[in-house]
Amino acid sequence: MSDASQNRPDEPTGRPSRLAVAALLASLLLSAAFLVSGPMRPEKVAADSSGFSDAQKRGIEQVVKDYLLKNPEVLVEVQGALEQKMAKEEAERTKQLVAENAKEIYRHPDAPVAGNPKGDITVVEFFDYNCGYCKRGFHNIRELIEKDGNVRVVFKELPILSKDSEEAAKIALAARAQGKYWELHQALIESKGRVTEASALEAAGKLGLDVAKLKADKDSEAVKAELARVEALARKMNITGTPHFLVGNEAIGGAPDDLLDMLTAKIASLRKDGCAYC
Repeated sequence: MSDASQNRPDEPTGRPSRLAVAALLASLLLSAAFLVSGPMRPEKVAADSSGFSDAQKRGIEQVVKDYLLKNPEVLVEVQGALEQKMAKEEAERTKQLVAENAKEIYRHPDAPVAGNPKGDITVVEFFDYNCGYCKRGFHNIRELIEKDGNVRVVFKELPILSKDSEEAAKIALAARAQGKYWELHQALIESKGRVTEASALEAAGKLGLDVAKLKADKDSEAVKAELARVEALARKMNITGTPHFLVGNEAIGGAPDDLLDMLTAKIASLRKDGCAYC
């Protein structure tokens, strides 16, 4: 899954798209038609709107334009309501998708794990070694593991940015066979420059891994299968950017400044209320 067009942080919600704004304005035009036409049911307005003359349509458009120019705060207010609606709908979709794919997300036996392997709460991260937001947010993950001895972190290698990312992911996954995934993961995600096959192998050598074995293992069926599983899961979950975190049946997209606080709060809530998935 190497698509350079996806070179962006994932976001749980965003500002409405132009299409959404266009739909909003269409709704306002419909409301104006209601006012011009007199009281009637909305479906009646929709049915009759095609009967307006060109002059009437221009008049309706001018009414809406004049009103919005005089009261621009209305658009801000409506946009805020639209964002809340979109966020709520996205949260509901995430809950459904997690329920349908919980075992694959949280409990696949071949997924790399850090922290406490038997921890009571699992945090999942989809990431790319060349994703700047993944690098920026990593210190939160490390701090979470260091502070919470009962948290389990599952890493989903999702190299969407480039072939270099894919090769680095293969090497990191191959390091599992030598018991050094977490160590190499930290080295690669914290590296300042672009992570490539060569730089990943160099980092592995400095950590004492058998580089020749890594080169052989990176193209193994086990490594290929793990990458394919994560790619398929990301498509099912509609995950198109990194980093993307899942905790319980909630998602956190991107690397917000308060990521650690957000994760800690969600973990505490799950420990209090129970978690069917993690």
